[in-house]
Amino acid sequence: MAPPSRLLPATLQILRRRCASRFSTASSLVSPPSKAVLYDEHGAPDQVLRVADVPPVHLGDRDVCVRMLAAPINPSDINRIEGVYPIRPPLPGAVGGCEGVGQVHALGPAVTAPLSPGDWVIPSPSSFGTWQTYIVKNESVWHKVRSDVPMEYAATVTVNPLTALRMLRDFVQLNPGDAIVQNGATSIVGQCVIQLAKVHGIHTINIIRDRPGSEEAKGKLKQLGADEVFTESQLDMKNLKSLLGAFPEPALGFNCVGGNAASLVLKFLRQGGTMVTYGGMSKRPVTVPTSYFIFKDISMRGFWLQKWMNSDKAEDCRTMIDYLLGLVHEGKLKYEMESIPFSEFSLALEKALGKHGSQPKQVVRF
Repeated sequence: MAPPSRLLPATLQILRRRCASRFSTASSLVSPPSKAVLYDEHGAPDQVLRVADVPPVHLGDRDVCVRMLAAPINPSDINRIEGVYPIRPPLPGAVGGCEGVGQVHALGPAVTAPLSPGDWVIPSPSSFGTWQTYIVKNESVWHKVRSDVPMEYAATVTVNPLTALRMLRDFVQLNPGDAIVQNGATSIVGQCVIQLAKVHGIHTINIIRDRPGSEEAKGKLKQLGADEVFTESQLDMKNLKSLLGAFPEPALGFNCVGGNAASLVLKFLRQGGTMVTYGGMSKRPVTVPTSYFIFKDISMRGFWLQKWMNSDKAEDCRTMIDYLLGLVHEGKLKYEMESIPFSEFSLALEKALGKHGSQPKQVVRF
């Protein structure tokens, strides 16, 4: 064996080659030119959004350049652009989107995270500016995820599925055999609640709107694992609990609609039950009869995923994301999405805004 004094130069040469390779991987520490969906003022998305070229960005020592693969258009994205969401990126020059999946393109020379070019990553917690072809952010923003699932699921795992999972876990201790009730069951969160509840042996009573195709919607939810699905008009009766059959009275209910649909959730809840509101699609207030508070001791709670993720839950968030993508890989979690190329972003936006009727979630592929 060669003496240490002769091994040292060879070792240094290896280290230099590795560092040089890592440095060159970073493309001289400059990102490629990018295209982005920008807005300079708040307003109607189809009026204030524009697609523009974005100049290359220099990577800091611990930055990671990611080539985006796919990103959804969420209702919260629309609300940010409109200026009605509590947290908004600074203007002008804000880039839309807060969720998505990308592929590591280049690494700064001092990155310590276990990332390599080609890895799939998502911003976790979710971060502003995912509607662009290349993003440069600090390594702490990125979470490596499995790449053996459809990219649309990796792109959308952070907001809707995680909301469903946290609501099932954070408010009431549920055990196998228990039941929950929810409105807005055809929403992505609603679909995820059904499937996650099924995985854990929880029964679901689901409420949907009266509309053309409601019978077809019922069938789809039943295929996902829903135990019971009712339209709102079917629940226009005094004794709703007679519809429960052998199911126990729900201890937990989810409301994303408001108005009368929220009242229907409350009617199903058992003594001391809890209703969690996480949305208000009808834009109508939640009205609760005084008797529900006095005689049923009903609790009313709210859930905002952004607040949960902005607390000390970063590691929990990433663990839950890995768990959810594992369920996707096993075929136990799925939901309706439509994938549209970035070149047709305006069409994806129109569909997300409901200008083509009711649509599944729109996912833009870059």
